[in-house]
Amino acid sequence: MENSQLIEVEPINFNVQPPHLYSEYKSTILRSPTKPLIPVKEQLKDLSLPAFGDSAIGKWDHDLTKNARKNGEPIGERIKVSGKVMDEYGRPLRNVLVEIWQANAAGRYIHKAEIHDAPLDPNFLGAGRMLTDREGRYSFYTIKPGAYPWGNHFNAWRPNHIHFSVIGHQIGHRLVTQMYFPGDPLFEFDPIFQSVPKHARELLIAKFRMDWTEPEFALAYEFNIVLNGKCQTPFE
Repeated sequence: MENSQLIEVEPINFNVQPPHLYSEYKSTILRSPTKPLIPVKEQLKDLSLPAFGDSAIGKWDHDLTKNARKNGEPIGERIKVSGKVMDEYGRPLRNVLVEIWQANAAGRYIHKAEIHDAPLDPNFLGAGRMLTDREGRYSFYTIKPGAYPWGNHFNAWRPNHIHFSVIGHQIGHRLVTQMYFPGDPLFEFDPIFQSVPKHARELLIAKFRMDWTEPEFALAYEFNIVLNGKCQTPFE
């Protein structure tokens, strides 16, 4: 990663976004750019990205409690996460691809390089995807992920979180981020969360919605995503 260089679509709003280099978050020391960013040419900013249609989405891709079932229900607290994907003016973005991945209820990923010795769940893959509808809305079911150790420093633990990848219609409509849950006691100890400017951290925390909860089935959370602008969702 020496002398690494990145392209820049728009000037980065560090009032909301975390810095490229945050020393407490050890891997940023190796991966942060060491040269000035390369601005994207003006005529390329509106370049269309590949369009995704319904054929790209499987029947259960939006339901992580069903898309990997082998012999029963996945273990853990069932939840529903819903929200809207919007541009900087609050306009909904339709047919945006939203991909998610996460640890299981025990804090374990299905990954060859996993360091956490928590148990795997044979009925839970921890990955899914969906398209936003005409109003920019998305929704999925999953199991609330557990915390896990990650080796950044002594006794380092990640708060419960879900990873999001968003691919819109233009080069500027691209986001990789994380959604957290309200009141997590690990926030103050997590350098990834702490790297985001203090006033912008709330943009990464889902809101509990009792009115959206499905009785006897799943608690509900709202997580809205804004691409670009002063209220943009931070990259993580």
